Amino acid sequence: MSEVYFVSRRAKAGKGLVDKLRRLIKAAQIMDCVNEQDLVAVKMHFGERGNTGTIRPPFVGAVVQEIREKKARPFLTDTNTLYRGSRANAVDHLDTAMENGYAYATVKAPIIIADGLDGKDYRNIPVPKGKRLQEAKIAAVPLDADAMIVLTHFKGHEMTGFGGAIKNMAMGLASRSGKLIQHSDIKPTINEKCKVCGKCVKWCPADAISLAERAVIAEDRCIGCGECTVTCPHKAIAINWAIDPGLLQEKMAEYAYAAVREKREKGKIAFITFVTDVTPECDCCSWSDTPLVPDLGILASFDPVALDQACYDLVNQAPGLIDNRLADAGQESTAPGMDKFRMVHPSVDGTIQLRHAEELGLGTRKYKLVRLPE
Repeated sequence: MSEVYFVSRRAKAGKGLVDKLRRLIKAAQIMDCVNEQDLVAVKMHFGERGNTGTIRPPFVGAVVQEIREKKARPFLTDTNTLYRGSRANAVDHLDTAMENGYAYATVKAPIIIADGLDGKDYRNIPVPKGKRLQEAKIAAVPLDADAMIVLTHFKGHEMTGFGGAIKNMAMGLASRSGKLIQHSDIKPTINEKCKVCGKCVKWCPADAISLAERAVIAEDRCIGCGECTVTCPHKAIAINWAIDPGLLQEKMAEYAYAAVREKREKGKIAFITFVTDVTPECDCCSWSDTPLVPDLGILASFDPVALDQACYDLVNQAPGLIDNRLADAGQESTAPGMDKFRMVHPSVDGTIQLRHAEELGLGTRKYKLVRLPE
């Protein structure tokens, strides 16, 4: 059973959430994985341009300061995206990170894009005990870092149910070609709701969509990134899960395992997750919908599987907010104890990634939640 430390969202004079984050880091001994002079990768998701749900820069700055107090050398990092958008290459990615508030003046750390200028700076890493994959294409920069702190914004996800630390490592530490391998079995389909608006055409990175009486996807060119499914404003594009609904999540777990296995064995990685602004879709979207639940707090652990499980449980135990995707699904969806992620993404069982990550040895789903006093 792994320990997962938790501080609630409650705050008062002299005990703001940034102060509570620092207390959480010390209580969970997160900086034990950092030594003097270490080059420390702070794994982030900078968010797509227009997304407002990412981790707030003052929190990131607090983590950076804790690393600097260990006389180590922190830098923020993430990989380029597979889809077209504002983060598909290092230049656009850096511009977007600055626009979203992660400038040096704010967080006191430089940014290094993990897989280079155009996503080709990676290494092939073996996947021991892999069920779906034998190797993973992992970005070089985080592999070369001495230590890593993984900062995750916990939220829903249209293809994996939810996005937590496992997904942050799996997609966020994979090269662009590695992301493609993970998505390659997903095939979207277009239904009669299509209004031929053309937004999916603009965002498709493979030029696989054309317009006729409705949008048409060329299956021989589709790479399965799923970007069209979240871009469509009319809900006219859905994933065909007939192949194997667990395949993407199992590939994700294997990518996450390959990306951090060596650092986990050496005790050089730790995880902090923010259960705030729990939006129904991921931060790769160029918007942020109304959160599913109230802001709950921040969690930390050395076990990413236990951490994701604890976050998942806290969200499902919480009452849902009104006027959001849960309300659209029906009043009972907002009740405490309901699986909020299955309510907004009914065809996806997000716990598959947890099960497979545990099978691989990435961590355990059994945890003890250590609630710090207010």
